[in-house]
Amino acid sequence: MPYHDWIGRTETREDRLDPRLLLGMAATLGVPLPLSLPPLWHWMLFQDWVMPDRIGPDGHPKRGGFLPPVHDLPRRMWAGGRVVFHAAPIRADDRVTRTSTILSVQEKAGGTGRLVFVTVRHVVEGPAGKALEEEQDLVYRAAEGAAVKPAEPAPDWPGALVTALVPDAVMLFRYSALTGNGHRIHYDHPYVTAVEGYPGLVVHGPLQATLMAAHALAAAPGRRLARFAFRGRRPAFDGRRLSILALAAGDAVRVETRDDQGATCMQAEAEFGPHLG
Repeated sequence: MPYHDWIGRTETREDRLDPRLLLGMAATLGVPLPLSLPPLWHWMLFQDWVMPDRIGPDGHPKRGGFLPPVHDLPRRMWAGGRVVFHAAPIRADDRVTRTSTILSVQEKAGGTGRLVFVTVRHVVEGPAGKALEEEQDLVYRAAEGAAVKPAEPAPDWPGALVTALVPDAVMLFRYSALTGNGHRIHYDHPYVTAVEGYPGLVVHGPLQATLMAAHALAAAPGRRLARFAFRGRRPAFDGRRLSILALAAGDAVRVETRDDQGATCMQAEAEFGPHLG
């Protein structure tokens, strides 16, 4: 099915940063309440809530609307993205606008069959001006094939700053609620194991990216995050140790999440702007 008609399609949405969202995310991540929106917390904004008759079997809104209706590939995942952060902050109660544009739709052949990649550009602006520019890579694939393939442990990173946590069902549920993500792989254990074929609840890619961005900042104290690019390699699951590694080099930091077997789940590169005053 040709999807070229969707390329260049745009939409604009408005929202407000409810203080309860900041409080909820801080509680979910176990961090102090911030004065302004930290990197990647903007994914709590512009949520897509639809009526019950418009929800698909996976808990997401049914296909169609702004994104191309890739009906024959049931698995839709956020494969990665790139974010440029500007100096304009977003604070509690600020009104914000997001302008979205579909940049590309590409069909490819992968190890599990046909794939469709969609790249969407978002520009988010607040009262102080442009806050960030983002490109999101979405991938659609068939349900055939193994949901998770074996992977070897990743090499050691000598000198890396390492932290670890065990994401549980409560954390995943709270993150889903805060971001308006209804995908059942994150909270419905019978569905994710019996229908999707995963061994447990899937840790959100955006949640991992948010943790990685914070860890990158911890590895470079006093710096402002200017760019952050991330991509998923394999799923991570609830109830299992998830390690986060950051290795600083000049104005950049490499970041990874690794599962309890040491295999890489997500990779990222962070770049920093001037030192904060």
